[in-house]
Amino acid sequence: MTAVERFDVEKVAKIFQDCLHESDDVLLDSYLEAYEEINKFFHLMGSVFGFVSSDVRSKIDILCEYRRQETTGERFLTIKTMITYEKEEQLLKDNNYVSGSRTLLRLHRGLEFIYEFLKRLSELNECDKTHGCCKSAYNDTLAKHHPWVVRKGAVVAMYALPTQGELLKRVCINVSRAIEVLPEMLQHTKSVYDRVELLYTAHDLHALP
Repeated sequence: MTAVERFDVEKVAKIFQDCLHESDDVLLDSYLEAYEEINKFFHLMGSVFGFVSSDVRSKIDILCEYRRQETTGERFLTIKTMITYEKEEQLLKDNNYVSGSRTLLRLHRGLEFIYEFLKRLSELNECDKTHGCCKSAYNDTLAKHHPWVVRKGAVVAMYALPTQGELLKRVCINVSRAIEVLPEMLQHTKSVYDRVELLYTAHDLHALP
């Protein structure tokens, strides 16, 4: 495992800090760039969240493709412009259309888990086992959107998680620097999460199937 493949807490903090747009919006390119790093975290967690990592990869690819397309690129500049476009064009009701708003909602839910897990992880000591805080973070977030068989498998796999110190060594480039920057990263992650949450609430999109 090379250093470049590990999870860069400092990079996520910087990207999320820069991706807030105007007073109530989020730049989609920056959001997806931060999520590229976050997906490394899911991947490095191993079998516990392997199913999440593959799903996140497909969601990132869908949204990146919309940004690259000449016909939709500007409409997907921010999360607000994306939602507005898809609502005005009645695309959320089109079963033949892969909705960006629906796709991003899945990433948004994953971000809530990442925030809660890393927040609880930061409160542990180096020798503390991590399965308890991972399970509680999962049950409070992603589990609400997963079928029983997925929830059961995830919770069982969590018991194989190492101590806080070992987990950070597994996923982070520089553990001491990651611990130092983590509070800042959590702050910026929460700011982005809250903005997206408000946008989906304002447009009544939390229940998108």
